[in-house]
Amino acid sequence: MDALYTAAATANGREGRAVSSDGRLDLPLAMPPALGGNGKGTNPEQLFAAGYAACFASAMAAVGREMKLDTKDASVTAEVSIGKDGDGFGLAVVMRVELPDSLAGETGQKLVEATHAYCPYSKATRGNIDVELVIE
Repeated sequence: MDALYTAAATANGREGRAVSSDGRLDLPLAMPPALGGNGKGTNPEQLFAAGYAACFASAMAAVGREMKLDTKDASVTAEVSIGKDGDGFGLAVVMRVELPDSLAGETGQKLVEATHAYCPYSKATRGNIDVELVIE
């Protein structure tokens, strides 16, 4: 792969800070209450959900252009779960894609499946974590 852009961020654990190399991202990190934390900061699952949702939505716009479909009224919500997986922890994602009525049915299904094949986050997670696609 020939990199077009490289993002870099530094973190010191779930109870610290995450800072991007350009300083645009500078967040306190905290465990969510569901995992015994105080929830007074963001957590890696929220950051991953935001990144995946944004990437998938952008990928859908690109795929939509290729398919001659208007995706401007579509939205994407990524739900990232963490749980016990064998000796450690694992992730799972439910990708909720809200499509306008004009993209209902088979057209929307083909669009979402093509997007999942195209999206860099989907490619990175394929075969590593469960990703469920839900069209709403």
